[in-house]
Amino acid sequence: MDIPLTPADAPTGLQQRFAGLLAQHQGIVLKVARAWSRDIDDRQDLIQEISVQAWRAFPAFTPDKAQFSTWLYRVALNVAISQQRGQRLRQRHHSDVEPGHIEALAATGDTAEDAAQLAQLHARIHSLPAMDRALLLLHLDDYSHQQIGEVLGITASNAATRLHRLRQQLRQQVNPTATTRG
Repeated sequence: MDIPLTPADAPTGLQQRFAGLLAQHQGIVLKVARAWSRDIDDRQDLIQEISVQAWRAFPAFTPDKAQFSTWLYRVALNVAISQQRGQRLRQRHHSDVEPGHIEALAATGDTAEDAAQLAQLHARIHSLPAMDRALLLLHLDDYSHQQIGEVLGITASNAATRLHRLRQQLRQQVNPTATTRG
């Protein structure tokens, strides 16, 4: 999957390798940016900041310790959480759905109902605390409990427990009259 770095990697080779890996895994950066930023300009800023911070940290990346995708998720989530903390002081008011968002989704083939449900899901994701948001994103990307734990710096069993509680919480929000099963 990932090509290991060799001593022969010159700075240009390192840049090319990084650019290739980042392009291959750009979906991770986009998902994190979408989950942490409602405003398109803020999202673009976050994407750029994640890319810059990933590049700065890339020389220390060791493929034998983690896959590039896991490492990139960790960098992206850390940047997003840090940026969110800084933005709390200068928080802007955003609507739950960006103007034109539903229409843009409908144009990609989704029905208006699907687009509305997707917008509602994004609003729910935005309302979650940072750790829960990160946990949910990794789960939705089919990461194992072990991989989630590696990215978030928690144990696999803690990831499983938190995920179970988060699912119960979300089910309760969607259907308040349903009874929660263990």
